[in-house]
Amino acid sequence: MTTTSDTPAGPYKSKTLATWIALIAGSLGLHRFYLHGLKDWLGWLHPLPTALGVIGLQRMLEFGQDDRLAWALIPLLGLMLSQAMLMAILYGLTPDEKWNARFNPRGPKHQTGWAAIIGVIAALMIGAAVLMATLAFGFQRYFETQVEAARQISQ
Repeated sequence: MTTTSDTPAGPYKSKTLATWIALIAGSLGLHRFYLHGLKDWLGWLHPLPTALGVIGLQRMLEFGQDDRLAWALIPLLGLMLSQAMLMAILYGLTPDEKWNARFNPRGPKHQTGWAAIIGVIAALMIGAAVLMATLAFGFQRYFETQVEAARQISQ
């Protein structure tokens, strides 16, 4: 996989901007496109599960909690949001020297300020809440199906 850091004079990649892109639109893969360009195949894997999760959320709002397809799709959205928050945390906590060596090898060296750390704090709060909600939703639905199956067997 080629990245823009492999080019002789690639554009400057801001750690703060990458952190905030991952925080705001990371589930769509925009942080990967910012860092690696539109040819990044991993970035193109992000929009589909996110869209399926949004469809699952819309189905649950429309058909209620008994819609089994929504049960399967909603955790995709939660997992995509959680991984985006994880990437924002990883980007924001990467040391400046390591960031510049990877993404700005020939460009100007900049020191990161508090904006990246604030993005990390926001990603930690959002990511923890989304991950806990996703796990709670998934386990609740799993155990409800188990109870329903046990009821059918006992009758």
